[in-house]
Amino acid sequence: MTPTAAYSLRRRLLAWLLISTAVIGVVAMADTWNEAVDTANEVSDRVLAGSALAIAERVIVSEDGSLEVDIPYVALEMLTSAAQDRVFYRVDGPPGNFITGYQNLPSLARREGQAAAFGNAIFRGEPIRVAALARSASTGIRSVPFLVTVAETTMARQQLTRTILLRSALRLLFMMAGAAVIVWVAVTLSLRPLYRFSEAIAERSPDDLHPIDQQVPSEVQGLVETVNSFMVRLEGALDALRHFTGNASHQLRTPLAIIRTQLALANRAGTLEEARQAARKADEAVADAERLLAQLLLMARIDAATRAASMQQVDLVSLARSATADHVPQAADAGIDLGFEGEGEVQVMAEPLLLGELLKNLIANALLYAGSGAEVTVRILRPGDAAVLEVEDDGPGIPAEKRAAVLARFERGGRADASGTGLGLPIVEEIARLHGARLALLEGNAGRGLKVQVAFAPADNGPVPQLAR
Repeated sequence: MTPTAAYSLRRRLLAWLLISTAVIGVVAMADTWNEAVDTANEVSDRVLAGSALAIAERVIVSEDGSLEVDIPYVALEMLTSAAQDRVFYRVDGPPGNFITGYQNLPSLARREGQAAAFGNAIFRGEPIRVAALARSASTGIRSVPFLVTVAETTMARQQLTRTILLRSALRLLFMMAGAAVIVWVAVTLSLRPLYRFSEAIAERSPDDLHPIDQQVPSEVQGLVETVNSFMVRLEGALDALRHFTGNASHQLRTPLAIIRTQLALANRAGTLEEARQAARKADEAVADAERLLAQLLLMARIDAATRAASMQQVDLVSLARSATADHVPQAADAGIDLGFEGEGEVQVMAEPLLLGELLKNLIANALLYAGSGAEVTVRILRPGDAAVLEVEDDGPGIPAEKRAAVLARFERGGRADASGTGLGLPIVEEIARLHGARLALLEGNAGRGLKVQVAFAPADNGPVPQLAR
């Protein structure tokens, strides 16, 4: 699998910041443009309105009743602040009678008494801003209405708009640059605990798996806890591996020594019968080593299942009946009466393969120690909604003071005459513990033999029932 290329958290945060700020900046600049246009128009329109009012105040009625106007220089001077702009004006009397100014200058229809009207137009191929003001001149007897129109080109307005927009853009760019620097410094400082965390792990020896106690931000605390949890699980797995290899090397030493001894005896045997006897004992030692290795591998599997068990609903009655049937030929060879008691279905939450191993070990242990002529009964009880598995025999049993000891690995309960590995009941206890079940070693009926009880929680995860004493 190709490894995923690493990326820089600092650069990614910076990229997100710049992209998002740029998008917001574009929207802000569009709004700023509209605001700049409105601001430039508002400022210039006031000047246009003042110029139109100054001209209107100089309109008088002559003796013949016509309108005369003396254009004041100050009225046009107000509009010449920008040398590149050109100013136009027009005065019209009633009814639309042109008095003075630029006759072709577009005008706006206004009623007397209304405020100045503003609009955009084209004059001589250039865009202009137009202001129209309606007033009337009085003769003392009657009033003569007139319309004053003042216009100017829009270069100054556009220049003001661009200036406002440019300054806004510069402020935005300065803000983005400042934010980028702040993010760069802030991320660098914020990542220092992660660098120290990485250094703390790098400086450790491979055998040092104790939890890391490193001060980190709360956002990274989950990562530290996950790493610590993994290290605990890894230490458990390594301990299980050391335990397995230690047990295997210790327990397999005896059968291997027996095999080597018997092979040496067979090599020095004077007769064929002596060689066959040595080979038979060597074969028995190989069988013992094979059983021991199988049990050790099962214990290792249980340790692994403890860390990752796949639980599902299992019919305990069906599984126990099948396991009992599998051991009937072995029981018949040993002269033992093996039977099963249980009806219907009893569902428990379990890992099927491990639960099957639990049953096999209980039955095999009973067949191994009960003795010829004994009776072994596998029984499934259902007190309420719970489930109880029993394997009972009427053999010699285990003294009460030794029952706790036989749950230790490689402990045979003082029965050196039986060919066992000392792992049967410890395996049962480990599997029961994995399933949250309770294991109890009791006397059989009438005080004879041994009864092993395993009480499972009901399938709905209710409480584990108390075992009989």
